[in-house]
Amino acid sequence: MRVDFFLFLTNRSIALIYFIKMKKILIVDDDNVLRKVIRRYLEKQGYQVEDAGSGSDGLAAFQDYSPDLIVSDVAMPEMNGFDFCRQVRAQPSGQLVPFIFLSGKDTIEDRVQGHSMGADDYLTKPFEWNELLAKIEGLLEKSRRIHSEIVRMIQQLAVTNKANIAISGFGSQEGEAALQVTQTYEPDPLPLTPAEERVFWEVIQGLTNKQISDNLFISPRTVQTHLSNILNKLQLDNRAQLVRFAYEQGYKKAKNQT
Repeated sequence: MRVDFFLFLTNRSIALIYFIKMKKILIVDDDNVLRKVIRRYLEKQGYQVEDAGSGSDGLAAFQDYSPDLIVSDVAMPEMNGFDFCRQVRAQPSGQLVPFIFLSGKDTIEDRVQGHSMGADDYLTKPFEWNELLAKIEGLLEKSRRIHSEIVRMIQQLAVTNKANIAISGFGSQEGEAALQVTQTYEPDPLPLTPAEERVFWEVIQGLTNKQISDNLFISPRTVQTHLSNILNKLQLDNRAQLVRFAYEQGYKKAKNQT
């Protein structure tokens, strides 16, 4: 069982809601025996589990089941795991869902391709149960922190907008001046090359390396190189910090910017 805490704004106060729910995990693997064993194991750990035997069935289950995390094989009939991951990531509802590949394909090329498709982790068979569980729990905790940060940012934006409305209603010269400053504020120029800046705008929209490579017509490896340079120049550690940085500093892509 997991406990999630959600804060939401009301007209009169901030209410704290506690509710308990079982996290939902989708297992996608064409090995019926292994799939059932993994399902029973995770159910004993307190998770709600759904399973599918192919990528195409997994995609249908994802749309119906809305899982909190996905564990998928790579080599499967009809639709392999790489294509399944790519199609999940192409959907707005699937861009932030933690995704783990669990596969017998263990070459470095397979692992790199898995990550470039948007997977969060890649575990090879045979595997240790405690390692699988640790990866699942770690990614679910990371997902919880990301969603909590998104909620906080939305609330902060709502408070800021409310303050701006109040300023505009003062009718005084000071209020009008303050509102004008808010409207005309421009963030500092990014210390990035043109190629890095193009990747920056894509990353802060929540796109994966594969999606960015398709949009910019460059390889996923080149995308990762640019992203590493961006994080280094801005003194950040990861994509989540980059998204937060862009929001807090007021960076917004112009409509005519390419």
